[in-house]
Amino acid sequence: MGSDITISLWLFILLLCIAGISLMDRILIPSTRWFLSRRIKRVIEEIGSRLDIEIRPFQLTKRQVLIDRLSYDPKVIEAIKSHAAENHLPLEMVQKKAIRYAKEIIPSFNAYFYFRTGYWIAKRIARLLYRVRVGLVPDDAYRRIDPDSTVVFVMNHRSNMDYIIVAFLAAERTTLSYAVGEWAKIWPLHMLFRFMGAFFVRRNSKNPLYRRVLERYIHMATQEGVCQAVFLEGGLSRDGRMGKPKLGLVDYMLRHFDPQRDRDLVFIPVGINYDRTIEDRSLLRSLDPDAPAKGVLFILRKTIGFIGRNIVQMMFSQWRRFGYACVNFGNPISIQSYCRTKNVVFSNLEREERFPLIEVLCESLLKEISHVIPVVPISVLAVIFLDAGDEALTVQMIEYRSQQLIQQLSDQGAPVFDISQSARSQMISDTLEMMLIRRMIHVDKGRLIIVADQIPLLKYYANAINHWINL
Repeated sequence: MGSDITISLWLFILLLCIAGISLMDRILIPSTRWFLSRRIKRVIEEIGSRLDIEIRPFQLTKRQVLIDRLSYDPKVIEAIKSHAAENHLPLEMVQKKAIRYAKEIIPSFNAYFYFRTGYWIAKRIARLLYRVRVGLVPDDAYRRIDPDSTVVFVMNHRSNMDYIIVAFLAAERTTLSYAVGEWAKIWPLHMLFRFMGAFFVRRNSKNPLYRRVLERYIHMATQEGVCQAVFLEGGLSRDGRMGKPKLGLVDYMLRHFDPQRDRDLVFIPVGINYDRTIEDRSLLRSLDPDAPAKGVLFILRKTIGFIGRNIVQMMFSQWRRFGYACVNFGNPISIQSYCRTKNVVFSNLEREERFPLIEVLCESLLKEISHVIPVVPISVLAVIFLDAGDEALTVQMIEYRSQQLIQQLSDQGAPVFDISQSARSQMISDTLEMMLIRRMIHVDKGRLIIVADQIPLLKYYANAINHWINL
């Protein structure tokens, strides 16, 4: 007569778990991976057929392959040896540090997420918050761009919304690879940015090893034709004016560029402007040396409060959008043509010779960007109220002065909306209402006048078009 074999409950559960893992490893995971790969491949084929600038093989390469390629790049290996010798460190330790930098920088681009999830989110957020407008897209000029070129969108930086707005508007043409700062490493944002093709940059790092790894990644991406987006000012505009160009990323792209041997590098100027920049008051506060330092908890509390107020207003149908968010795309600038015209080969120049020429190029790019920054209603009205000073204005006076200023800007070639008179009057009326809600102006005996302590905020919005006003 056989005897029963008994095992403890914990051992039985352990065996079940092992069996489940084996089942997943042998059947479920391979099937799921095959299913997802098939879906992703179908999306890439579908989207690739309609993009003006196709997805490059480099972007679809496994991330670990790119990490290994970057970590063992000859110039990175040279920097590792130099860093180890100068700091008397073991070579293996410095090698691990370089690999860590590579993992930090290299994105995890996912075409399915970019076009099926990221694009949908960006579109919904952009259209929820703003009336999004795009203009000055010279299609003929874009069609003349060599499809094999590396395209780089260079733009001004008004708001962190820039990432969302431009990615949404450019998604019909191409994918964009952004450089994002350390703020984007916050969980779970870092995974979202990686999937969208963004790469992380320590903006003020003086570490030569890190800078070499970053330089080689940008060189690799540029050589492989990855379409990139660069905020030429480096950071957000604090006072509304365009700042000085940061040369680092552009220099990384060009320091080894040979116009005879390499694929063309094409810069496309992009101008961005908003009727309301979400961070405007925080940016202005950062300019005040006497303003008390604000900690993370204060910033978090303010952010949650801002979101909460807007959600409550939506629930009671009192919420309104933040006006216009406008993006203009300018004419492409071929670096091959630029090099031939200027008779320069950047790859032949040492840093001391190259940097002044890079600065001249970046200044010219910045000028091109300024010429396509949209003239939005808030900028026009801010100029009018600042010019009026203590004078109280009627709505009719504001409309008349707006028409005069808009005509003046149009005559100078500024990018102003071409809309009907009635639509322009409604636009001015909506903007005045928004300014009243934000307490930038107030009503005095039936007329409108600026609030004295809001002058810096009005200057912030007027500064967006100051390069036209000061002509």
